[in-house]
Amino acid sequence: MPFEKLLDPWRSFFDEIDAALTQEVALHCLGGFVAKILYDLPRETSDVDVLPYTSNNEIDAVISTAVEGSTLHKKYGVYLQVVGVATVPQEYESRLTELFPGTFKHLRLFALDPYDLALSKIERNSQRDRDDVKHLARVVPLDLDILQTRFESELRPNFGNPQQESLTLRLWIDAIKEESATRR
Repeated sequence: MPFEKLLDPWRSFFDEIDAALTQEVALHCLGGFVAKILYDLPRETSDVDVLPYTSNNEIDAVISTAVEGSTLHKKYGVYLQVVGVATVPQEYESRLTELFPGTFKHLRLFALDPYDLALSKIERNSQRDRDDVKHLARVVPLDLDILQTRFESELRPNFGNPQQESLTLRLWIDAIKEESATRR
């Protein structure tokens, strides 16, 4: 992903985060930011959702200087948000894509692949999440068998109420199929 595609305020925001780092920090990104950057999601977003996959002083410091309400947020109008409600497939790390490789000295941004990105939205299941998944289905396009298989093998076992999320996935698949049929 060329850094030139990233416009301000994001460009300056990440440059400033990188300049403050003294060691490599990798952030696993998901949500609307990833969908916008990689898949041309038309809606705007003011946050970068990141997974709390690891913690150390450097990661904690960078996140605290760039969260909602921070100086960087006030300066650029955008922020990092550690995701509280997002269950991701178990093997997602093996499918991460680096955003803007070689651009920063210390900061490395990784994005979930489109299937993992879609499945990360299933638990919350807001209208925005459903719209984002439909967008992914249009532009990727998503193979519904892969989506279903990954859900069953890597995600479903992690839910407290897997029947609810299974129903949500079935509704999403039906909506995607219906939308595909109307576009033909």
